[in-house]
Amino acid sequence: MSHGIEVPLTPVPLGDGQDIDHSHVGWWQQWDGGAMDNFGNNGTLLPYSFVKPEEVTPYWTLAQNYTLGDRMFQANTGPSFVAHQYMIAGQSGKASENPSGGIWGCGAAPDARVPVVGPNGTDLPGVYPCFDYKTMADLLDARGITWRYYAPSPTSDSNYLISAYQAIRHIFFGPDWNNNVVSPETQVLTDIANGQLAQVTWIVPAWNNSDHPGAPPQGPDWVATIVNDIGQSPFWNSTAIFISWDDWGGWYDHVPPPQVDDMGLGFRVPVIVVSPYARHGYVSHVTHESGGFLRYTEEVFNLPSLGTRDSISDDFSDCFDYTQTPQRYVQIHTSHSREFFLHQKYSGLPDDD
Repeated sequence: MSHGIEVPLTPVPLGDGQDIDHSHVGWWQQWDGGAMDNFGNNGTLLPYSFVKPEEVTPYWTLAQNYTLGDRMFQANTGPSFVAHQYMIAGQSGKASENPSGGIWGCGAAPDARVPVVGPNGTDLPGVYPCFDYKTMADLLDARGITWRYYAPSPTSDSNYLISAYQAIRHIFFGPDWNNNVVSPETQVLTDIANGQLAQVTWIVPAWNNSDHPGAPPQGPDWVATIVNDIGQSPFWNSTAIFISWDDWGGWYDHVPPPQVDDMGLGFRVPVIVVSPYARHGYVSHVTHESGGFLRYTEEVFNLPSLGTRDSISDDFSDCFDYTQTPQRYVQIHTSHSREFFLHQKYSGLPDDD
């Protein structure tokens, strides 16, 4: 619905180049106090669109074989920079938008700023996009648990390094930056093949494979290639893979998100849980958010809570059945080979804008 008028959803190609407002301020307008009826994009009905299932076949195949969550909400009410902070820390230091300038984090120009959340859907004047709060990496380091964060390199995506730990001062200026933050992100395929997958891993795609408007329609193959490599490796029987998207992209949704604080929850995003212990062909109707990725990690490795959004998030326990016998992984068909991704040329475009 849009202001009480029925609007039919229309298909758009996965690689459609039309971007939609997905800022914090834009979210508030679209949400409209929970009415979910103000998604008009500069007078167009583009937000009322969908991608046909046949264009994202690898995603649907994974969802049908494992677990799909249909009540996975974005942790925050804004774009990618903030969302990625929630995926490593369960907070963003109140940052509400993407930073200005070409670098998101402690390597940014001195005049770079990131707005912070204000009252009633507003942004307040920004702060330098470099924070020093505790993250999941700190909990893992304290227990000697290995981790890596794979992200596009500054030379591949025009210094637009969408790497969440770049915005954490003690990580960016400490040994973890060189030891555990890995670029380019395609190195994960080589590390899996060499038996060097860390115990906890984040993987961020380059723009080419990001499903962002205007990107080539190869994101589903990129994700399936990583899952295929893990599925065919010795890591498979002890691995859980969470596939999700950092923000809603401005697209229409009809389910009002629960409001837990002044930063969220945001609109729904997909989540697919892949594991030999994931429930097969199961649709989770439990309310999830990305703080649950942190909560799950804390419980698996017996870590303390960060005391942020993780402390009130669900732990995805309904998505698993640890009594079932691990089954042999069945490869997902892709149209692009792993060699394609290992040797692809980067676009020079940012993952998000």
